[in-house]
Amino acid sequence: MPLPVPVLPEGVDPAWLPPGAFRAIGGRRTLIRGSAPLVETVHGEVAEACRRFGGRVERDVPDGGAYDLVLALGADGLGDEGFTRVREGGTTTVTASGGRGLLYGLFHVVRLGEEAFRGERAREVHRPALAVRMLDHWDNVAVHPVMGQVERGYAGGSLFWDDGRARGDLERVRAYGRLLAACGINAVAVNNVNVHATEARLLTGRIGEVADIAAALRPYGVRTHLSVSFAAPVVLGGLATADPLDTAVRDWWARATRRVYEAIPDFGGYVVKADSEGQPGPFAYGRTHADGANLLAAALEPFGGTVHWRAFVYDHRQDWRDRTTDRARAAYDHFVPLDGEFAANAVLQVKHGPMDFQVREPVSPLIGAVPRTRLAVELQITQEYTGQQRHVCWLGPMWSEVLRFRPEPGRSVGETARGGLVAVSNAGAGPFWTGHPLAQANLYTFGRLAWEPDAEPREVLDEWIALTFPGAPRRLSDGLHAVLDGSWRTYEKYTAPLGVGFMVQPGHHYGPSVDGYEYSPWGTYHFADRDGVGVDRSVATGTGYAGQYGKPWSGLYESPDTCPDELLLFFHHVPYGHVLHSGSTVIQHIYDTHFEGVEEVAQARRVWAGLGDLVPPEWHARVAQRYEEQTRSALEWRDQINSYFFRKSGVPDAHGRRIH
Repeated sequence: MPLPVPVLPEGVDPAWLPPGAFRAIGGRRTLIRGSAPLVETVHGEVAEACRRFGGRVERDVPDGGAYDLVLALGADGLGDEGFTRVREGGTTTVTASGGRGLLYGLFHVVRLGEEAFRGERAREVHRPALAVRMLDHWDNVAVHPVMGQVERGYAGGSLFWDDGRARGDLERVRAYGRLLAACGINAVAVNNVNVHATEARLLTGRIGEVADIAAALRPYGVRTHLSVSFAAPVVLGGLATADPLDTAVRDWWARATRRVYEAIPDFGGYVVKADSEGQPGPFAYGRTHADGANLLAAALEPFGGTVHWRAFVYDHRQDWRDRTTDRARAAYDHFVPLDGEFAANAVLQVKHGPMDFQVREPVSPLIGAVPRTRLAVELQITQEYTGQQRHVCWLGPMWSEVLRFRPEPGRSVGETARGGLVAVSNAGAGPFWTGHPLAQANLYTFGRLAWEPDAEPREVLDEWIALTFPGAPRRLSDGLHAVLDGSWRTYEKYTAPLGVGFMVQPGHHYGPSVDGYEYSPWGTYHFADRDGVGVDRSVATGTGYAGQYGKPWSGLYESPDTCPDELLLFFHHVPYGHVLHSGSTVIQHIYDTHFEGVEEVAQARRVWAGLGDLVPPEWHARVAQRYEEQTRSALEWRDQINSYFFRKSGVPDAHGRRIH
């Protein structure tokens, strides 16, 4: 029997898989060949499309019929996820070695729509560039008194948990797995990397709840991972120590992991945040992070599991008076000496920038600096520092810049990330999945870039538009591009300038507060004074951070004369009158971009207002409401930033605009 397509609760947006996206397949005759659990998912998808649009689907019948589409197992050498597509003699044929590949091939045909059934097409081979394409959910099982149900979540409650319990109805989780498979995501960690007491118990006494979630995601080829506490042997096992070299500790992890795989045979592995922001780790026992990661890797290895060990380790109790300690240096300083010491199934998970998902950062120098270590690059979809899904901020162009960056000649970040691409999810239990309906484009774009890191973001956005609004007229497509294409740079313009970062309200991180973290222990400073602004990270006179890069980047970043404008204040403390490569001074750039950013938001808001006849009313109303807030916030950012730097510098705006 075909596996039925999940049914969404009434009022939940179908995102990029509305019924209309399957019209091209559903009106045709399809043959499906092969047997595997995910082939039943493929059969269910096609059968539902045919039920809606009058087509026909058959299974494993002898040759002789005329079919518009053939989906078949049997290709060799493609791995479990690869597939081929060819069109000849009026038939489009997708072949794959495994069920996942056939599922991805089906969704590829869905993306192509009618184009998949036109003309002739030579055989194409499609394989993911990265084997692991993963989402980390920062979902709390129990509602946290400060962070709530989802830490840094801006789309409602958790898809998995509800105030201390697993959600009883997991049909929406299965629908979520369907969305993820349709853009190429194949792994999900279902709980917060900050593992609190309740979440810790998922590893042992509550593993059955995780198994239920895994069962809901499995039909769409999504493997389940779990964030665990390094101190679990103490917290859960009653041991006196969590020392990674202690035999009793190693035995405890081996037993606990065996029980996990008894409940979830295709379990993906563990995610660990250790010795970071108060989370326990191997430093407490005088051990290295390689010791800690290898402990868990050894427990997972017999079952084919992987430990994702986050490199987000830094001093969050820094003395703001101490200018020699530089948070940006921390990951490199901690982990480069350990290169080659991590087990083969241990993945070092590195944030794409050295700080914390800012709107503009350099690529982390740790990427490319540990060639003997499997490395995963971590992005953040959930927009903690880019508008929190209250602002339109499509991040595809930023991620593309990161993935195409070459830490060393001839090798991009996308090619360096042998451990995969990971992102903090932006999905939640709200009706639009992502809070801001247009933020669905970020989730989709991440999946497609994880599959193909050198894909053109604008073409990926075209896919999302066509799938979300099947048959969208040109005016709608152009309008969506108009409001999304430049939205990341618009957000950058009215927030923190020239790579300096942060300047946000402490704690919740929404809205401007130029000095919010300036005298704090978190190490996120801008050092603005009457003479200039920025952090000196040069080798010659600063923290030496620029020297962590290989050539040519170390030389480029070392001097303010060669440093790219957009990163100038990240690497250098310069006078307000310093002339940028653009020809503007730093202070005038701050004024101009903040006025421009507000104007661009106003223009995007006008464009959206003109699309009311082309999108569902609930979409239009929700986005219009979000634009109202974005306009208010952008004005606040503009006025606070400009006023702050006018008062610091005493330099008036060259155009005579009002600054408070």
